[in-house]
Amino acid sequence: MKLLLPFCLVLATLIYAADAPAPVWKAGAASAKITPEAPMWMAGYAGRTKPSEGVELDLYAKALVVEDASGGRFALITMDLVGVPRNVRLYVAEQVQKQFGIEPARLAINASHTHSGPELRTSRVDGADDPAKREAEAETYTNRLQETLVRLVGEALQKAVPATLNYSKARCGFAMNRRTPNGTGGWNNFPNPDGPVDHAVPVLKVADAAGKELAVVFGYACHCTTLGHQKFSGDYAGYAQQALEAAHPGVTAMFMNGCSGDQNPYPRRTMELAQTHGKSLATAVEAALTTTLIPLTGNIRAAYQEIPLAYDTLPTREQLLEKQKTATGLDKAHAGRVLARLDADGSLPQTYPYPVQVLRLGDQLTWVTLGGEVVVDYSLRLKSEIKDPLVWVSAYTNDVPSYIPSLRVWKEGGYEGGDAMKWGTHPTRWSAKVEDHITSTVHELRKGLD
Repeated sequence: MKLLLPFCLVLATLIYAADAPAPVWKAGAASAKITPEAPMWMAGYAGRTKPSEGVELDLYAKALVVEDASGGRFALITMDLVGVPRNVRLYVAEQVQKQFGIEPARLAINASHTHSGPELRTSRVDGADDPAKREAEAETYTNRLQETLVRLVGEALQKAVPATLNYSKARCGFAMNRRTPNGTGGWNNFPNPDGPVDHAVPVLKVADAAGKELAVVFGYACHCTTLGHQKFSGDYAGYAQQALEAAHPGVTAMFMNGCSGDQNPYPRRTMELAQTHGKSLATAVEAALTTTLIPLTGNIRAAYQEIPLAYDTLPTREQLLEKQKTATGLDKAHAGRVLARLDADGSLPQTYPYPVQVLRLGDQLTWVTLGGEVVVDYSLRLKSEIKDPLVWVSAYTNDVPSYIPSLRVWKEGGYEGGDAMKWGTHPTRWSAKVEDHITSTVHELRKGLD
């Protein structure tokens, strides 16, 4: 009997190995805490009047590197931060290519868009108690962040082992459209149960040759704005990742925000609700993992293009000066910022370099990543128009310059339709061709990957 038992264990192992899918990829993941070590000005809400006051939930940056059978690689970075500044994307892409040979088209950097993270802009931080001090803090933090992101890609590469990739999806229901007609032709930021939503939760499971999970990447289209206080936190996305990593020891859980520009978590405003939404999303991921997963096979193909996304009609100097005299509040402040930009540069830009990325992860999954706070119409449209077996659409990737409205939202106006751009230095809102330009580029890039 003592001799028979080891033989049975070996036989069971061989049977399991025969049934398990053969690894056709290599993959590795890495994680690092990026919570600021000292109080900083926080990003996401213009009404804040003081810096952070502690930590509620640590913030993390994570990296996943996948390599196909021919040696082609793709690197994904996710961050518990409000956005991806363009300068960060450019620096990290340059260093990742230089140090690890991964081309910029094969690098995606996504932000969860938590409004409980530090300010990353390295230009003047509007509304800060001490702008010069907060600007210096943001610059120091951003420089350290860049180095961390590059290092994580290298660590993920070092950890790469033979692996399998499997896709599944589920649904989660706490996101709701936040654009509600106010009865006078405008739009309020208020829960609209009749507005368009995308409740899909796409999931990518990465496991080693023995079936042990290495990473779980999951998405959802919802603003990361359950919380509004002064403590650092990854909000619901952070709690979802925490729950998954607790339930799956050794796993790196990575959240990819979707087209959530007009989607909010409801109800909101308390830590308990952020935890509840996080557990709800984690449960949806667990549900996806119990389904019949779809194995991904084939090679990695990727395309990346920065398109000149056009602004609407630019204001003249005379119009800006007049607005400074007659307007109030946000309109007056915006005119002043645009005038300062006009004086410094001599002219206003007519376009913005907007990132569009299409990844083919094997022959099954097409993954579209878009920059900015993209409204939900884009994911619904692209998932219906792209005829590949699996389609995943993520926003907040590679740059977050502003809201990106669909033509419908552009016509309706309101905050997501263009008013939000008044908080920065964009000279005006996007042109009416914004949706057509972005979606046609996605289709062109996808066609080029055949």
